[in-house]
Amino acid sequence: MPPDPAADRWLLTLRERGNPHTALNRDADGAPWSAGNLVRPLVHGATYFARLYEELRELGAGDRICFTDWRGDADQKLRADGPTVREILCGLARRGVDIRGLLWRSHSDRLSFSAQQNQRLGTELNEAGGEALLDQRVRHFGSHHQKLFTIGHGDDSGRNVAFVGGIDLCHGRRDDATHTGDPQQQPMDERYGPRAPWHDAALELRGPVVADLVESFAERWDDPRPLDHRTPYRMAVQRMAHMPRHPKPLPQRLPPPPPAGPHAVQVLRTYGRHGYPFAPDGERSIARAYNKAFELATSLIYVEDQYLWSRPVAASLAKALARSPRLRVIAVVPRYPDADGRFTGPLNRIGQIEAMQVLDGFGSDRVAIYDLSNEQDVPIYVHAKICIVDDVWMTCGSDNFNRRSWSNDSEITCAVVDSEPDLREPRALDAFGDGARRLPRQLRLDLWSEHLAVPAEDPRLLDPVRGFDLWRERAAALDAWRVAGSRGPRPPGRARPHRPDPVSRGMRLVTGPVQRLVADPDGRRWRDRMANRF
Repeated sequence: MPPDPAADRWLLTLRERGNPHTALNRDADGAPWSAGNLVRPLVHGATYFARLYEELRELGAGDRICFTDWRGDADQKLRADGPTVREILCGLARRGVDIRGLLWRSHSDRLSFSAQQNQRLGTELNEAGGEALLDQRVRHFGSHHQKLFTIGHGDDSGRNVAFVGGIDLCHGRRDDATHTGDPQQQPMDERYGPRAPWHDAALELRGPVVADLVESFAERWDDPRPLDHRTPYRMAVQRMAHMPRHPKPLPQRLPPPPPAGPHAVQVLRTYGRHGYPFAPDGERSIARAYNKAFELATSLIYVEDQYLWSRPVAASLAKALARSPRLRVIAVVPRYPDADGRFTGPLNRIGQIEAMQVLDGFGSDRVAIYDLSNEQDVPIYVHAKICIVDDVWMTCGSDNFNRRSWSNDSEITCAVVDSEPDLREPRALDAFGDGARRLPRQLRLDLWSEHLAVPAEDPRLLDPVRGFDLWRERAAALDAWRVAGSRGPRPPGRARPHRPDPVSRGMRLVTGPVQRLVADPDGRRWRDRMANRF
């Protein structure tokens, strides 16, 4: 198959990635991404967990697993009748599967984080013969937020598979298209109910990119610094949990998988400036990839995100809107923060309000932000991290649209360009003749079909202008029904205009500095902050 000019145009070059130290950089004659992959979007946690279980149950002695996670609950069920994360992984370790995991060390559970859960999962897996370690090699107020799972077959690399996305191995994620929630609930704002509806997504990847993802894992694993190097307290906690300070060496890499499909995939990361040997000045290829795609955007940017925070992030969208008069932006976010208390609520909302203020100047006929609720009118917590631009370029991963994901935390995502054109009209939304591509367009149509309650084949969804208007009509009808007291039949669809609760001037003064320094820290150098350069 001849090279696809769209991949050259939309994906980052080696120079644009900006990190010459990573093993993900290929030689000067090769592209800094892998072609010949097969990518399958997995929308909803229940879909992802089911596929993960199907792959895991086939493993035996000599096979390999590498995974990273922000939070792991050992008792989380992968299916309604099990097994749990503990049962499947510990069982595989006892059968001789080589399992290596990096779990974020995390903050205390008293702050609604996951230190105890991650430690419990790591300890149980280690006792079963695996090696799952607690990793605190991050900046102050930072986290390891990557969600990556790779599976290697020792006897057949063609069967190797990887999963990248926003879904942790933890409570609350196993929801499906009905959005009735996961019976295993995590702490949430009470307005989401006892089983919070949860919208999420991941990618299943096959082909040469699996080797790239294993290499990305290995860079963190092989970092020679101790896992608990930050403070004496962390060292003591690691010792009490019988966690080693240094990982054991990884086995020799398996052969890269052969080509499997038509998709070019680029592995993108964020690392803060924290002395990583594979990114001594950090890496901000996620932010750079978004900025490059937004500079090329002509007709449509579609975003699903947990936050949509901060002026620097919104500025990249605003720049694209100012450059292209035809461009429309649709974003889907949660109605309420997961923690919306007296102090935590304003802390979570202030960054989003600032971002929305940056975009308000382009008018409601070009920018629209929505939240979702299920048919029982319970709000759906949007945790997906998806971006689709002009039906050519798409991403799915662990990163959010905020400063910390673009500059401070460790994140991993995949940008995808499909070489197969989509022949439905309009055939091209971009300005370069690349034309719509099958994978990103179909993912967008499937998501819009679910959110708007129309068939994915509805021709109104194909065109950005008609689709934008359909979003507005459906959301306005549902909003009017709510304002009228929810009388009569509920209008179809799940979208409503997003209106975050305001934050008072006094609370802004109190929470603003905490939001900028702790909730959404900026890991860039001062000169880059001043120029809003990633």
